[in-house]
Amino acid sequence: MKEIIATANAPKAIGPYSQAVKANGFVFVSGQIPIDPASGDVLVGDVGQQTARVLDNLKAILEAAGSSLERAVKVSVFLKDMGEFTLMNEVYTKYFPQNPPARATIEVARLPKDVGIEMDLIALV
Repeated sequence: MKEIIATANAPKAIGPYSQAVKANGFVFVSGQIPIDPASGDVLVGDVGQQTARVLDNLKAILEAAGSSLERAVKVSVFLKDMGEFTLMNEVYTKYFPQNPPARATIEVARLPKDVGIEMDLIALV
């Protein structure tokens, strides 16, 4: 059985997908980009500011699912420019100060709405 997770505290899906799906003790959160959920606008700023917005969006979805960032087991990071890895990592570390989840970071040619970063994650409920 699966449960669809949706919250107004994170951006609405911009395509045919759910913000997250809860199934079998896990929460699978769809890729999040730096969109302000209140305005629906893309955050204009450096990759550090965009990283914080993305992680705030992921956190809001996890909380709606009854989970938290502390329960994340796997994160995928998609960066438009791997040269911004250090700045992304500085902000990322603030959200995962202890026992961080497994992670992959991949440089990509392009992301939705031409943002600099996208992340998805899997967490325990």
